[in-house]
Amino acid sequence: MARPVTRVSHVVEYAAARAAIGTLRLLGWRTAAAAGGALARLAYAPFGIRRDVVHQQLRASFPDWSDADIARTARASYDSLGRTSIETAVLAGASRDDVLRMFDDVVGWEHFERATQPGPNGEPASGAILVTGHLGNWELGGAFVAARGIGIDVIVRGMANPLFDRFLTGTRTALGMHVVHDSEAVRRTPRAIREGRLVAMLCDQDTAGLASTFVPFFGRLAKTPKGPAVLSRRLGCPVLFVAVTRLPTGRYRFAIDPVIAPVTGDREADGEAMVAAYTARLEAEVRKVPGQYFWQHKRWKRRPEHEAA
Repeated sequence: MARPVTRVSHVVEYAAARAAIGTLRLLGWRTAAAAGGALARLAYAPFGIRRDVVHQQLRASFPDWSDADIARTARASYDSLGRTSIETAVLAGASRDDVLRMFDDVVGWEHFERATQPGPNGEPASGAILVTGHLGNWELGGAFVAARGIGIDVIVRGMANPLFDRFLTGTRTALGMHVVHDSEAVRRTPRAIREGRLVAMLCDQDTAGLASTFVPFFGRLAKTPKGPAVLSRRLGCPVLFVAVTRLPTGRYRFAIDPVIAPVTGDREADGEAMVAAYTARLEAEVRKVPGQYFWQHKRWKRRPEHEAA
């Protein structure tokens, strides 16, 4: 993989970001997160950055909502994105105990234990593909798994600024995660699964160059990555859906749920069913806390060919 060119603008951006992160760390976790939320709410109003996109997608997803419901949830979404961004930035330097203290509620952890421990008769651990979306604080979820002593590979997409990309990679590695760039995922995931590790992937953004398919999401077809489904079928390992959502206390809930889809022997159809199944799980979680979803992304930008006209 070619190494990205570092430009002068990258150096300036990185220096500014590191200075801001250093200042935010001095404020403490809660105060820094609150400051991030307040700044992000300014992007909603008065600046209106992507506000039309957020309103449009919320109206289409919740057609029965009033204008007040739309505005309240949109504002909450900006707040959540700001908090998540700052929390992710100040993770650098956090200890294992710091990460563990950020969680109040854990549901379904036995699914991780089952996937990463040998069977009673010495059968090898199956490993598992983890899928999640841009909901709550998805980045913190990987750190929590690693802090509890379970091996996890996180599939990431490289950032435009190579200096900040290396900073985030170093942060994730220091917290115990194994970072794999998406261009290497197909090659490196089989080994991780054979070793009984967890491999985490985001499943709710259509990115050029990734194998995708259209499945329902809030009643409309959305182009969705097929990678988790393809790899799970190929490697014979389970798919587990993970939701890391913010509680009223400011701490988090970590919930794990197996993704079940029919197996017919038709590889293409079975893959499509799995993609639809984990997208349905994401929708169910978003409906619980819609103000914690990343509505700023144009989720339905790409359309199926039959709708192109």
